[in-house]
Amino acid sequence: MAHSSAGAGDKIPVETSADHEAAAREEGAPTARVDYDVERVEKVYRKLDLRIIPAFWVLYFLCSAIRSNIGLAQTMNADVGHDLVTMLGLSSNDVSTALALFYVSYVIFDCPSNLIMSKLSPRVWMARIVFAVGVIGACFTAVQAAWSLKLLRFLLGVVIAGMWPGMSYYLTLFYPPSRTGKRIGYYFTASQVSAAVVGLVSAGFQLMDGAGGLVGFQWMFLVYGLLGIVLGWTLLWWLPERPLPPGEKRKRSGFMKWLPPTPEALTGEDALVHYEDLKRVYHFRPWTVKDLGYVLIDWRLWPLTLMYFGVVGVGIGTQLYGTVIIRGINPSFTGVQLSLLFAPIWIMDLIAILLVLPISDRFHHLRPLFFSCATCIQIAGLLVVTFAPVQNPWARYGGLLMVGFGLGPTVPNCMAWTNEIFQRRHGEVGVAAASALVSGLGNLGSITTTYALYTGWPADAAPGPHQYRRSNLVMIGILCVSILSSIVMFIALKIFGNEPSHRISGSGGSAADVSKDFEDGAARRELKQRGFSRSWWSRKT
Repeated sequence: MAHSSAGAGDKIPVETSADHEAAAREEGAPTARVDYDVERVEKVYRKLDLRIIPAFWVLYFLCSAIRSNIGLAQTMNADVGHDLVTMLGLSSNDVSTALALFYVSYVIFDCPSNLIMSKLSPRVWMARIVFAVGVIGACFTAVQAAWSLKLLRFLLGVVIAGMWPGMSYYLTLFYPPSRTGKRIGYYFTASQVSAAVVGLVSAGFQLMDGAGGLVGFQWMFLVYGLLGIVLGWTLLWWLPERPLPPGEKRKRSGFMKWLPPTPEALTGEDALVHYEDLKRVYHFRPWTVKDLGYVLIDWRLWPLTLMYFGVVGVGIGTQLYGTVIIRGINPSFTGVQLSLLFAPIWIMDLIAILLVLPISDRFHHLRPLFFSCATCIQIAGLLVVTFAPVQNPWARYGGLLMVGFGLGPTVPNCMAWTNEIFQRRHGEVGVAAASALVSGLGNLGSITTTYALYTGWPADAAPGPHQYRRSNLVMIGILCVSILSSIVMFIALKIFGNEPSHRISGSGGSAADVSKDFEDGAARRELKQRGFSRSWWSRKT
């Protein structure tokens, strides 16, 4: 059911179309406002969920497995000398350099990749990323020396750059930013499930050691790489293109004529409901270099980047060095036991995502509070890992489970907050550039934890009761920076606000001419928090 409103004396239409609205804007006439029932709108978004979220979950699962399985390869079949370190004769510095090179190229190419996605077809670019990740992932099977490992890690960062912020940007083409937090969380769980499943499945790959002339970790690299190649092609048919205004036909030109078409995300009344609720994405303007420059000088980027820096550094450090930390807690664990103990860390992460992120979307004005509380849980977990008695290894392992629980809600909340702030202020180019810069520059934290900490810090990696203590304390320090940055951002937004940039609107670029361009149904609802209204238990009562 739709409710329409217009200025005094205007005829109230039954429905509006994109063509009529564009004509009204050109003539300076007021346009009709159509508001659909929230339940009808949510039904449309649930339909989009079925089309987009499963595809994102699968691609993120595979790409996360390919990105992080090098951590497991360091301990697989170590008892018979068939682990990655022994087979390639790697030093601790070789391992740390290879891990860090991935993030060096990722940081360099993250923003350019996302900007290209916003100019070209988002679904095609995403499929390209996954296909290339699969190719490079399969090539790891053939590594024979430290230099080839480092080269492939660098290339993997090049081809995967833009995937994570690109997924966040892609969501804003179909959902209002205030509703993206839990959806980012839904496919972010793929990383956690991937970490758990890859850890468990690696036990099976270790049993294949020697089959077909390949050792266990080579089988792991090969299988995941081939699956990525297949998925990359499949996404061309699976993911929908950017939505078009109702009644407008999609034109296939250039290279798009040679690629398979994909069904529209929405049709009929569903398409009209979505148009009225999210007009901002239908009337985008091509952005210019000047528009991008205004995004780059916006001070709001830097607190968000520092928030991301700490939590992603700890997350990647835990993902890559989790089995190493567990082995430091109890050196008698076998490779299979390490893999099995690694999985529950990410199960805790998954539980936190499913519990916290739907609530944070309902209270989206309080995202920094949710972020800071989750980060405090990580700090508490690292303190337990660091200072619990050496004689009680299970208590220290429990600290790792706390770290996993705290990690879950932080990254999705940070990305959703970035979407909210920069879509309103800078339009589509704001989301594309800011999400990539926050993700890319924030991943400098990953370089810190992979290159300078744990096995990359020989003095700290020396066996003994205080092994990795200083690395844990450094991670606690960067988490404190993340919390402080979220507080600064919250206060600064209260003082300076977040109105659409008039400098960009004056340039005729991609942002709105005036704030009324954001006056779609979703923008009017985002002024207030949903709270627990219309939750399943309130509807029941």
